Amino acid sequence: MTPPTAHDFVAIGLGPYNLGLACLTEPLAELDGLFLESKQEQDFDWHPGMLLDSATLQTPFMADLVTLADPTSPYSFLNYLKESGRLYPFYIREVFYPLRAEYNDYCRWAAGKLRSVRFGHEVTSVEYDEAEGLYTVHAVRTDGTTSTHRARHLVLGTGTPPYVPDACRGLGGDVLHNSAYLENKELLQSKESITVVGSGQSAAEIYYDLLADIDTHGYRLDWVTRSPRFFPLEYTKLTLEMTSPEYVDYFHALPEDTRYRVESEQKGLFKGIDAELVNNIFDLLYQKSVGGPVPTLLMTNTALQSASYDDISSTYTLGLRQVEQERDFSLTTHGLVLATGYRYRTPAFLEPVRDRIRWDRHGRYDVARNYSVDTTGRGIFLQNAGTHTHSVTSPDLGMGPYRNAWILRELLGREVYPIEKSIAFQQFGAPDGGVAL
Repeated sequence: MTPPTAHDFVAIGLGPYNLGLACLTEPLAELDGLFLESKQEQDFDWHPGMLLDSATLQTPFMADLVTLADPTSPYSFLNYLKESGRLYPFYIREVFYPLRAEYNDYCRWAAGKLRSVRFGHEVTSVEYDEAEGLYTVHAVRTDGTTSTHRARHLVLGTGTPPYVPDACRGLGGDVLHNSAYLENKELLQSKESITVVGSGQSAAEIYYDLLADIDTHGYRLDWVTRSPRFFPLEYTKLTLEMTSPEYVDYFHALPEDTRYRVESEQKGLFKGIDAELVNNIFDLLYQKSVGGPVPTLLMTNTALQSASYDDISSTYTLGLRQVEQERDFSLTTHGLVLATGYRYRTPAFLEPVRDRIRWDRHGRYDVARNYSVDTTGRGIFLQNAGTHTHSVTSPDLGMGPYRNAWILRELLGREVYPIEKSIAFQQFGAPDGGVAL
């Protein structure tokens, strides 16, 4: 049997980052890339469980799939609006932040135009042929048949799966992660009480959405978070300069232990709550309180330590601890929503090539400045999952085109899309030799 033709690269997973890479690769005749996604085409969704009607992105429309690398690209958000007849309404709206459902539709629109995307291909293993210098990617199609693809390079974009705290793993009943919120909302609102656990944007959006209907359905609604307060997302302009090439250079050059410490301190830079939403929650609570006490509790500094489910009463009992007071208490609830975020897991399909990947002392990818994770420094590239090496730029949508421009330069050996090197007014590290008058 003749082996399949080797591609320049195979990209695995089709979230916004690899989708952006596909859009930027499409017009490049000299580069042959293939993109494999396990979901069916009609199922392409970006966080479908959180596509609330009023929810917007936390980044402006220019942070689309391509614009910050190529403003002339036909795959821009503005071109999507033009083709869908929505450009003028968006202009009149005078809001920079697209609706999340709108952004999701934009991604579907872009994916539908690409020749290099293959839906319904779940990658099962990756091997490396030393003699030929090629990666072999094995996949199972939705119909049960298999496919094999060879490539000189890989780009990993498998995303981050929902994270469930240890205390809630294997918990009975119908506990749900926020990623499945919308499809379970009706069932949730039929319960006598609901508790939301979490501290970020998703927790706030769900709490606000359920609070709006609290009078209609008559449930009790509680929100528990271990954060000291409901932190707003830091979005001042000098803070935004941390999503810059200079900051990536600075952060990546720090010692590993320092990077890990700083990473743990930066969650408020990309995991906080939109400040307007924080205010809207207070305003809605105030509005609801006019008619009397609102059946709700908001508890900060409260860590989830244990959880159990009672089949007879269909209730959850949460073992909680007020961290500052060092006091333990319990909370009983009928509905439980875990807005506990997402955490990266190394895909099992990489096990055959594990020895070709660089790992740091903490067991995570040792991601090079050029986004490679393999021992050659240019064979396997990583999308996202690099906050420990590239800081807050790793999950930032606006830095996706920048990273893709860099990856394309590594693949081609030349710079197709100009890569910014200096955009910040501030200097992040100590100057060499001091500052002269």
